[in-house]
Amino acid sequence: MPVLTRLIPSPVFVDISRGAMHDLAGLLADQRISASGKLAIAISGGSGLALREKLAPALPGADWYCVAGGNIDAAVQLADDIKGKRYDAVVGLGGGKIIDVAKYAAARVGLPLVSVATNLAHDGLCSPVATLDNDNGRGSYGVPMPIAMVIDLSVIRDAPDRFVRSGIGDAISNISAIADWELSHQVNGEQIDGLAAAMARTAGEAVLRHPGTVADDEFLTVLAESLVLSGIAISISGDTRPSSGACHEISHAFDLLFPKRAASHGEQVGLGAAFAMHLRGAVDESGLFADVLRRHGLPVTPEEIGFTADEFVQAVEYAPQTRPGRFTVLEHLSLSTDQIRDAYADYAKTISS
Repeated sequence: MPVLTRLIPSPVFVDISRGAMHDLAGLLADQRISASGKLAIAISGGSGLALREKLAPALPGADWYCVAGGNIDAAVQLADDIKGKRYDAVVGLGGGKIIDVAKYAAARVGLPLVSVATNLAHDGLCSPVATLDNDNGRGSYGVPMPIAMVIDLSVIRDAPDRFVRSGIGDAISNISAIADWELSHQVNGEQIDGLAAAMARTAGEAVLRHPGTVADDEFLTVLAESLVLSGIAISISGDTRPSSGACHEISHAFDLLFPKRAASHGEQVGLGAAFAMHLRGAVDESGLFADVLRRHGLPVTPEEIGFTADEFVQAVEYAPQTRPGRFTVLEHLSLSTDQIRDAYADYAKTISS
C-alpha cells in the first residue's frame, strides 16, 4: 500500500504574540507539557535574571539555572545539574546561545525542550540543532526540536535592534541555500526534499519581500514565523540543507579564521548570501538582497563588519573546508584567490551603483 501522508516533526504549539511569556505556565498546562509546573529553566546571567524576577511568581514549581556561556561544557554541566530531579520539561529562556545549551542538556537527560526566545537572531530558535563552542572551535549537534515555541513580541522589542536584525540575514539566506541545493541536484543528483525546500524558501521570501521594519509588530511576527518555519524545514530534511549553503560556509570561515572579531551569525550569512547570489550570476537577486539588507541596517560589504576585502577573500577561499561533502556554488566554481578577489571587486561595484 502506498504511503499517502507523512508525519511532519514540529512543535506541539507555537505562540508568537505580545505577552505570550507571561502565560507560560498556563500554556504548558493546557498543552499537557507540564501540569505540575515543575520545570528546569535555563537563563543567562544578564537579561535572564531580570526576566526571572518577573516570571518567578507565576512559576512557583520551577528551578532556575544560570548558564555561563554557549559552549559544550556549559551544556553538559546543565544536564548534570538537572539529571534525576523529575522535571516535566526544560525551558530555554533567552537568546540563541541559551536555547542551544538547553536543547543539548534536555536531549542528554531525555526531557522535552520548550524554547522561549528573547531575540530573533537566527533560526536555531526552533531547529533540531544545537550549535555550541568546543575545544576545536564550534560544533553542531543533532537534538530533538523544541516541543513548544514561545515568542513574546514585547520582550523581543526590548532586545538590542542588532540581534533582531540579525535574524533577517539568516532568514533571507534560505533563498541562497536552496539555490545551492538545487545546483547540487543538477550537478551531482543530490536528492531535494521538496517540502523542506518549499518551506524554507517561503520563509526567506516572506522576509525579503516584506515592506516593514523591526519597529513594526507585523514585520516582527513575519520574521519570527519565518525563523520557526526554517527550523521545521531543517527537521523535515534531516539536515541543515534548507537553510545552509555557501552563505553559511562563508560565515563559518569568518568564525574559524577570525574568532575574536567575527560579527553576528545573521550579519555574516546575509552578506555571504548576497555575494553567493552574485557568484552564481543572479546579479539582480544579489542587488535585491543587498538593498534589503541595507534597508534593515545590515552589512553588505565586509568592511561594514570590520574586515578588509583581502580578509573576505581569505574567508571565501577557506569556506568550503568548513562543511566537507557539502556542494555549493563555491565548490562548483572552485575559484582561485585572484578569481575570488575579482568577483568581490565586481560585487562591490555592482551593489554600490
